[in-house]
Amino acid sequence: MSQDPAPPSIAAPEWWRGAVLYQIYPRSFADSNDDGIGDLPGITAHLDHIASLGVDGIWLSPFFTSPMKDFGYDVSDYIGVDPIFGTMADFDALLARAHALGLKVIIDQVYAHTSDQHAWFRESRQDRTNPKADWYVWADAKPEGSPPSNWQSVFGGPAWTWDARRGQYYMHNFLKEQPQLNVGLPVVQDALLQAARFWLDKGVDGFRCDALNFSIHDAALTDNPPVPTPGKRTRPFDFQQHIHNQSQPEILDFLTRLRALTDSYGDRFMVAEVAGERANEEMHDYTEGTDRLHSAYGFLYLYAPALTPALVEQGPAMWPGTPGEGWPSWAFSNHDAPRAVSRWAEGRDPRAYAEMALLLLMCLRGNVFLYQGEELGLPQADVPFERLVDPEAITNWPETLGRDGARTPMPWRSDDVFAGFSTVEPWLPVDPRHRALAVGAQAPDPSSTLHLARRVIALRRAHPALRTGSMTMLGDLPEDVLAFRRDAGDDQILCVFNLGQRDTAWEPPSGWTVIASVNASPDQVVALPPMAGLVLART
Repeated sequence: MSQDPAPPSIAAPEWWRGAVLYQIYPRSFADSNDDGIGDLPGITAHLDHIASLGVDGIWLSPFFTSPMKDFGYDVSDYIGVDPIFGTMADFDALLARAHALGLKVIIDQVYAHTSDQHAWFRESRQDRTNPKADWYVWADAKPEGSPPSNWQSVFGGPAWTWDARRGQYYMHNFLKEQPQLNVGLPVVQDALLQAARFWLDKGVDGFRCDALNFSIHDAALTDNPPVPTPGKRTRPFDFQQHIHNQSQPEILDFLTRLRALTDSYGDRFMVAEVAGERANEEMHDYTEGTDRLHSAYGFLYLYAPALTPALVEQGPAMWPGTPGEGWPSWAFSNHDAPRAVSRWAEGRDPRAYAEMALLLLMCLRGNVFLYQGEELGLPQADVPFERLVDPEAITNWPETLGRDGARTPMPWRSDDVFAGFSTVEPWLPVDPRHRALAVGAQAPDPSSTLHLARRVIALRRAHPALRTGSMTMLGDLPEDVLAFRRDAGDDQILCVFNLGQRDTAWEPPSGWTVIASVNASPDQVVALPPMAGLVLART
């Protein structure tokens, strides 16, 4: 692509519909106090970089008080800021600065579980009669002492841990340090909604709801059936169909209450993370109508080993735009999944592939989550076993890449051994390849991936068809060529990508003009090179 387009002059009807949100993993973004861990003041100091991308807002992964067994997703105080990230005043300063820059701020909410250090759980585990005795999922052992059901945890082993104080097992879908909240209980919902109200009162613009379909279980504790046609299995969790430990219909009632709360604050946005074998169905359930969440995203792209036309076609097939349907969100990379360029490039030029993927992501119908460093084309970092900290990575090594390689420090300067992230050894190592791709190295170069990212985001914002228009897949194409239409009234866009590894014959149809290109000459009409992307407008 060539020159940066002018800023858009027409906003979407709802700020969040078609928005691009930049995900920040606070531990790894910027360290302001030289303890090797990123923090809120570090984020605030670098918000100008995020605003320069042209995104609509940021999503902050958890910064709440936590013992950090799962690096913040084990919350011990829903309305506290963990000291490693700073203070509440630091959050207020971040929020004010983001809003001054025109950035919305979305924060995580973790409703399925807390830390075992949360005051609610400490009280609940004392005995069977205390006021919070049933705030978590407790159950008696079977007669021979085994767990109440066959449910397995995501991170390995049974989803039950024995507690001698109560003489019962407690449930945990993830680590044993993350006991399952009994979210089906109205008083627990009241407490969670009160925590949400605290952040809404502060002025946050919405919530990303973590592991939402894990929030309510089958009260009968029915055993899960085995997977009938198993594939690769690295965890006991992979052996089961997760019918009873999650995905219960009562979740919808809680979402109605949550939507009513956020609607009372005006134009707020809520998006669900939904994983599992029923994710497609549940994403629709959680966003249908006007009394549930606005959007949901799953793992269609996040764990996919290859990017193919057939994979991309699943998106519009899942979200065809029927009346009453919710609005999709998409991510190619995040803090839980290996970075897309390392999964998909398959020996091809990683920079060229990263740039093609950026253009494709901005052309999809739905909201976009752009993960920190994706605008730089970062590959998955190499983290040696002795530096792993992710409990899932350690448990399943070397069968999975784990999450640490996607969570390494954001590179700000190439001339610094710690890439400008910190002046001391960070909590995860800096990959030398990342230093060469640092913000400081790319910012002066108008041909860099960073500048390409700014241009494709501006392209999306400048065209209603790309931001909120319909999406229609085109057929009768050469192998490995992906093509689709985006339409919004008179704004008609054609998007074409070569996802293969060879030149492919392709000629633009008459009446269309190339307005953006990646890895291909805009006047290319005979052969579409590998990793090429073209965006054309109707003339």
